[in-house]
Amino acid sequence: MTIVLDGSSLTIEKIVAIARHGEKVELAPAALERIKICRAMLEEKLANHEIMYGTNTGIGEFSETLLSDDQVKEFQRFLVYNHAAGIGDPAPIEHVRAALAGRINVHAHGNSGCRPEITLTYVEMLNKGVTPVVCQKGSVGASGDLAPMAQAALLLMGEGEAFFRGEQLPGKIAMEKAGIPVPGLMARDGLAAINGSNLMTAISALHIHDMERFIRQAEICAAMSIEALLGNLKPYNTKIHELRGFKGSITSASNILKCLEGSDLATGKMKTKVQDAYSMRSTPQVIGAARDAIAYARSQVEIELNGVGDNPIFVPELKLTLTGANFQGSPVALPMDMAGTAITMVCVLSERRLNRLTNPALSAGLPDFLAHSPGFYSGLMLSQYTADHLIVEQRILSAPASIQSIPAAADQEDFVSMGMNTALKNGQILDNAYGILGIEFMAAAQALDFREFTPGKGTAKARETIRKHVNHLEIDRPLYPDHNAMKALVKSGEILNEVESVVGALG
Repeated sequence: MTIVLDGSSLTIEKIVAIARHGEKVELAPAALERIKICRAMLEEKLANHEIMYGTNTGIGEFSETLLSDDQVKEFQRFLVYNHAAGIGDPAPIEHVRAALAGRINVHAHGNSGCRPEITLTYVEMLNKGVTPVVCQKGSVGASGDLAPMAQAALLLMGEGEAFFRGEQLPGKIAMEKAGIPVPGLMARDGLAAINGSNLMTAISALHIHDMERFIRQAEICAAMSIEALLGNLKPYNTKIHELRGFKGSITSASNILKCLEGSDLATGKMKTKVQDAYSMRSTPQVIGAARDAIAYARSQVEIELNGVGDNPIFVPELKLTLTGANFQGSPVALPMDMAGTAITMVCVLSERRLNRLTNPALSAGLPDFLAHSPGFYSGLMLSQYTADHLIVEQRILSAPASIQSIPAAADQEDFVSMGMNTALKNGQILDNAYGILGIEFMAAAQALDFREFTPGKGTAKARETIRKHVNHLEIDRPLYPDHNAMKALVKSGEILNEVESVVGALG
């Protein structure tokens, strides 16, 4: 179903649909009218030679330089050229599609001052599958994601490069093949196309979606490990968590119990310890804290998706031009740094449960390293090494980027958010997380294979799903294919989908 971009109702789920599933978009009629009204005001102010930053002045350190009428016409082209200064591999198509959707939604407010043709061209590019080639690196996350968004804006002049129907083409050819007229740039158009933290916000929106699905899988995995380790289930009684009051913790405990419903462990047939180690009994508190951090990040990202991130901002109803710093990426960068750290924290907890599954001193009677004939076979001993490598890398990546400002532009831009660094490292954190959780899933399934009792409905379905991809380890074999298969399985979300099909939706 076509998604209407009106400036105020863009959600993370809609971004996912547009970016990953090719959902068509439409500019709301009222939004188009707002854009036209704003443009008319800007042209009136231009005709009156009112000074407006980035329109009839230079930018950054050159903001005090006034442009002649002839220069105003040409300035936007050179502004885009100058800012298309990124480096590195092309950003994934889904990231750029999400950024274009976000930029259209900014324009929909009618405060950006661009011609309607600019916004409508981006709409057509999304709908016809023309995606600008954008270098991943180069943005400092303030004044917007200038380098990547400028690279995208080159297509508005029939320049740059684009992906179209599986090919990387010159921008002009891609636009011609798609049947999209090139609008060119006039006063204000270029800055209105690039001046916002749209790419880092778009990537963050996709990451939030993936993080939330990862967290639910982490709860399924925890339930499997707790069951295999004969855990005492009292710590997952939601009453404990309600008494403390953290929403994430309540939800996490409920999800774990839901996965264990029907287990002999839940019915009291299995003898358990009075109290388990922290890595088991504090799982709801730890994963719950991650849930709450990611929920806060979601709220901030969705505010940004529906906000006005330009400079200057034009307010037609007040005939005002306001210069400020709504492009500053810190409101997204800071919570997304926290969200990435939350994923790392959940992975550290996962590895501690993996240790208990494989350590004969801690595994409640499971075979050493989950091996048949321990000593001759090593079982999953080396799987822990791999998880540990990934966790150390995650810990390095979890250093916050939002405090790493380096001044630029002759100290005119002397505090920047570095939010693109946050977005890129969160992608790496998530990639490692899939591998770490996949290894715990594999170990938990191996451990449950050794147990002779009735498992929970959810944990049984999770083990059944895992066994479609990775066989029980009876005789030692190279494990890297299993690790990679499990990583891909976690990333796909198949375990989550299968478990929810038997226990119902997890919170």
